[in-house]
Amino acid sequence: MARIAVIGAGMGAMAAAARLAVAGHRVAVYERTETYGGAVRRFERDGFRFDTGPGLLPLPAVHRDLFVKTGKEPLEACVELVQVDPSARHVFADGTQAALPNASRAGVVAALEEALGAGAGQRWGDFLVRAREAWDRTRRPLLEEPLWPNWRVLAEREPYPAVPRKRLLRTRRAGTLAEVGAWELRDPRLAALLESHALAYGLDPRVTPAGAAVLPYMEHAFGTWYVRGGLRELARAVYERCRARKVEFHFGAEVAGILEKDGRVTGVELADGTVAEADFVVAGVAPGVLDRLARGAAVRGDGEVPPQRGAASRLTVLLALRGGRPEGTAHRTVVHAQDRDGELELLFGTPSRAPAHPTVTVLRPDDPALVPDAGHEAVTLVSVVPAGVRDAGRHAENLITAAERAIPGLRDRLLWHEVRTPADVEEETGAPGGAVPAPALAAAGGRLLHPSNGTRTGGLFTVGGWAHPGGGLPHAGMSGALVAGLIVEGPEFRGSR
Repeated sequence: MARIAVIGAGMGAMAAAARLAVAGHRVAVYERTETYGGAVRRFERDGFRFDTGPGLLPLPAVHRDLFVKTGKEPLEACVELVQVDPSARHVFADGTQAALPNASRAGVVAALEEALGAGAGQRWGDFLVRAREAWDRTRRPLLEEPLWPNWRVLAEREPYPAVPRKRLLRTRRAGTLAEVGAWELRDPRLAALLESHALAYGLDPRVTPAGAAVLPYMEHAFGTWYVRGGLRELARAVYERCRARKVEFHFGAEVAGILEKDGRVTGVELADGTVAEADFVVAGVAPGVLDRLARGAAVRGDGEVPPQRGAASRLTVLLALRGGRPEGTAHRTVVHAQDRDGELELLFGTPSRAPAHPTVTVLRPDDPALVPDAGHEAVTLVSVVPAGVRDAGRHAENLITAAERAIPGLRDRLLWHEVRTPADVEEETGAPGGAVPAPALAAAGGRLLHPSNGTRTGGLFTVGGWAHPGGGLPHAGMSGALVAGLIVEGPEFRGSR
């Protein structure tokens, strides 16, 4: 039985802790804040409750596997999962709207044909067929296996089978998501639908590789789910599973350094000077934080995937509304920016800044647990902003204005609103500027890969959104499975089968 110290109580870190405890190890989690969940938090006021991190759960099979492997109670016995239908309603720049069914390619094709005109749905359906091929090529190396030692194969190989495009006696294939939209979908509304999946992770579709087509494919193939009571309930369930497996939690316990001797970890030192000895250390922290904790030791070597830095963040506005949620309201509405090019220039230009007319995701859960009574509604607005963005109040007003395109009479119903800024994300997760990691993606020279879960220091592993396979709830959960496998089975571990 090994002693294992886990730094941070984020979702990936807790997934690793639960799996390692089941394998017979003594696991202690050290979390600098006073609660668990990382970015998966909750805000409560006047009988209203809001998720302040992710609002929906993609690919629930990852967490089903976690609960199957760590106890007798399945996930559905610990939380109530609800399939969201429609998956999303989209309000496009020209005012066109489309409600897309959940996990139904044929339904989505029909909905887009009706909303956008003949041929639009078929082009999207054909795109999803190609996106599935990209998914089949990258699913295991990018989600289910430790990062390959020859990771440059993933960095150089574009998994998306783009359609050849002939123009002026030349044949080209789409290399970026924006080119897929322009050349293959050939409708600015379909392009906006495609690009919104990348933008949600703070990725610029103009330079994001075409293989990011796996992001909309995952949603269409595996569905979108809500956890009754909010996603914070999922964090609670994972935390309770850890506790049931005898994982020790130490809150308000900031780790000041990782201790090592002769190239191998020996434990962690807390800010109060306490030393916790350990045979393995699992760090669920951002790259800059890990560098500081390593105290000058080289965590990564030459030739390895470098840590990602400078990712975008999110601005979240929580709305308490008078009046109940209207019947038939979509759980999620994406209000697309009216000036797509202007939005991208502001977000990803130099210097970057928040756009005045952003793309906004509007979440309106049908959940009585979130409101004081049936005469009120809790609504969450989310938009991508540069990490460390200032003047949050003005940007929050921009989000509310954009959301009025989805919720008529919004301001007349508004009781109060609360703004959650990148500074709040930084406080909760420790990531500088409140940066939010994106999932790992192939191609692009490896720019969108994340470092391997193992490090140059013996016994030190990384977990969570800043390590392979990257950000997002499914990916964080898989990082926990990968780290547990590497510690329990050793370097020969090749992923779940």
